[in-house]
Amino acid sequence: MSTGMRWRTATAAVTTTLAATLGLGLMSPVAQAAAHGPCYDGRCKVTVSRPTSIKVDSHRFGFGKLRITHISSRSVKMAATTTGGARLSGSTSPGGTVRLNNLSIGVRSVSGHKAKLVLSS
Repeated sequence: MSTGMRWRTATAAVTTTLAATLGLGLMSPVAQAAAHGPCYDGRCKVTVSRPTSIKVDSHRFGFGKLRITHISSRSVKMAATTTGGARLSGSTSPGGTVRLNNLSIGVRSVSGHKAKLVLSS
């Protein structure tokens, strides 16, 4: 077997293994989290300007979507529904923090209808 043939065989084997690993969902946790969004692991800084949903890891936090339901200059309201069906909600003014299960949502500032949030676990 020539060197070129060995190289092609080795490259094909690595490519096939990589494709199978990605196809079967055996990616690293970091790669999986990135595929779901920047806040999936519960650590991010995000600016929201209207009611929206932020996807988080339901196994880690007990709910899969953090919903920002209202933004005003005086408060930010948020809610989530747990995987068991319980409803969680909270509200805080700029500078405050709300904790839903083991996810902390800090409201750093609000300007007009834009809120800067920091999620941490």
